[in-house]
Amino acid sequence: MTRKCILATCQLNQWVLDYDNNRDRIIEAIREAKAAKATLILTPELCIPGYGLLDHWLENDVYAHSWEIAVEIITNADCQDIIIDLGLAIQHQGSNYNARLIALSGEVLAIRPKLDLCNDGNYREMRYFAPWPRGRFENYILPPVVQALSRGQTVCPIGECALETLDASFTSETCEELWTPNSPHSLYSLAGIEIVLNSSGSHHELRKLHTRINLIKEATAKTGGVYLYSNQRGCDGDRLYYDGCALIMSNGEVLVQGSQFSLKDVEVHTAVVDLDSIWASRTSRSRAMQANDPMVHALRRVKIDNFRLCMPEVEGMLVKPTGSREPRYHLPVEEIALGPACWLWDYLRRSRAAGFLVPLSGGIDSCATATIVFSMCRLVVEEMQGGNEVVLADAKRLYGDDAGFSASISAEQLCNKIFTTVFMGMKQQSSKETRTRAHDLAAAIGASHIDTNIDPMVQALHTLVSSTLDFDPKFKVHGGSQTENLALQNFQSRSRMVLAYALGQLLPVSKGAAAGGLLVLGSANVDECLRGYLTKYDCSSADINPIGGISKTDLKAFIGWAEKEFDLPILHEFLDAVPTAELEPITESYVQSDEADMGFTYDELSVLGRLRKTYKLGTVGMFQHLVSEWNDRMKPRDVYKKVRDFMYYYAINRHKMTTMTPGLYLESYTPDDNRFDLRPFLYPRFTFEHRKIENLLKKMEEGTAGVD
Repeated sequence: MTRKCILATCQLNQWVLDYDNNRDRIIEAIREAKAAKATLILTPELCIPGYGLLDHWLENDVYAHSWEIAVEIITNADCQDIIIDLGLAIQHQGSNYNARLIALSGEVLAIRPKLDLCNDGNYREMRYFAPWPRGRFENYILPPVVQALSRGQTVCPIGECALETLDASFTSETCEELWTPNSPHSLYSLAGIEIVLNSSGSHHELRKLHTRINLIKEATAKTGGVYLYSNQRGCDGDRLYYDGCALIMSNGEVLVQGSQFSLKDVEVHTAVVDLDSIWASRTSRSRAMQANDPMVHALRRVKIDNFRLCMPEVEGMLVKPTGSREPRYHLPVEEIALGPACWLWDYLRRSRAAGFLVPLSGGIDSCATATIVFSMCRLVVEEMQGGNEVVLADAKRLYGDDAGFSASISAEQLCNKIFTTVFMGMKQQSSKETRTRAHDLAAAIGASHIDTNIDPMVQALHTLVSSTLDFDPKFKVHGGSQTENLALQNFQSRSRMVLAYALGQLLPVSKGAAAGGLLVLGSANVDECLRGYLTKYDCSSADINPIGGISKTDLKAFIGWAEKEFDLPILHEFLDAVPTAELEPITESYVQSDEADMGFTYDELSVLGRLRKTYKLGTVGMFQHLVSEWNDRMKPRDVYKKVRDFMYYYAINRHKMTTMTPGLYLESYTPDDNRFDLRPFLYPRFTFEHRKIENLLKKMEEGTAGVD
């Protein structure tokens, strides 16, 4: 016997509460799957309303609207004669559930609620949903909008179950269930289920894709079987970028892998799978003994009459199964170039803004933001030239009524229309080098550039404060105190924020645009946010921040890569420059330096940040870890000073995180206060922890006394 079938998975750029367009993207995916002769298609988690609804999940409307859209999909003429696995949330017996709806030709075959909810990191699913108990299986009363269909169906099964066609079996495993220690797919394999469908809403994180693919490979290598993975892709209205990478695997081998970063709203992938090849992976006697476990036989099964997943035997004999391939992984620098660029494009087109504005300081952070915008323009141009009509329409709106628009414009031409950079200098503080670098970078990428000085704004504020207080503050280099020095720096920083927003609002209308302002982009990296090395309500305050989740170390690597890949020699000058805020006057003997101001190198901040968040260590734990890790660089007491200073500055500056610009999540130790890193913003002095470390140091120093 030959059992070969064509299975489809997809990645969709859904948007929260965008019901009509979400429906249309799902139907388009089903059309493409049917055109490829697929008999089953998997869609992303919660794809009907969108995944990131947050507290909108508590609204009754969401559940009613989702069912209305589901009915429009399963009754659509183009969506018949194919098994469809859809994502929506349902209400059942007074509780809300994240669920899968499996349908065929207008009939709801079953509803499979999510068993294990994701409730850490960026996810709060238990705030909205209840986990479905394993093994529970019962009837679900379908809503009136389904009962009104010509079939008159009133109930369907709901619960953990497998579905069986006349020639194959499949079941669902939703997102987080793959990541848990006791994943359901192990039981499903022992139960003889051949195909596992995993719908996900999994976000991009630097260097994370290896983990995801390895989990799926392990799931099918050890247990045998076919595994389909579908993921959302794009910005659906929040700080996350869902990174697609739909997969079809069989017996531990990758057959199909979707792109991780793209501007395509709909991407469908199919594979010809030989279900009989699964047998060889399931012949061990130990597996057979485990398959006799009563829990395995308790799995309920839903029969699907009069439908076959597989092609006729003779036809199948002539069709070659899809071969295996190596997984594709982007380098971290490529992830930085592509992920934030795609996120920015979604935000720009969906917000209906006229473009972006970034304060370009001549330093590497704002340089990285500008380079990512240029990367976005490169992607847009590539998609237009490839015939992407959705991207073409969005780009045409942004480009304006200029007769010069066409699908063949360059990235630099597009950049010139939608991106403005502005250097806001001070005559005494700003160096010629930073001003020139800002100008030259803008010219290289085609951005519209403004070069101006903010001295009048700052002087007006200085004069007003001095007259109000009858006190004239001075910079440190002119004999002022540290408090005066910091206040005068903040005069400049906050003036830049005010000017950036004024320009963002008025630039388009000053050029004759009918409506729409520029989105102001922030350029504070994750390490400076962690240390608090920024001014509250300065240029770190913006509409969105594409580098808010990226470390300085990774940003430097990205700029070095982009210099060659984007043919931008000017970027080399940013790498060679000493990072400086240029907020203090430059003298013959003094130039402000970021790392000197902070008391840490950026590499040290990355290490400390990961220990604090990713490894979940407190003050004492960080010290204990670093005493050995840094023993070739500094003495234990110097390590203590680093840890003590880090926690001191972290604590006194934590309040800044409560007002930080929404930044794209990319790094596991980001201090984002929105929902990822929930901490107080008023801290004690850590005297207990300091006393413990002092005692440890005393023992260490006593133990080494007299040792040469």
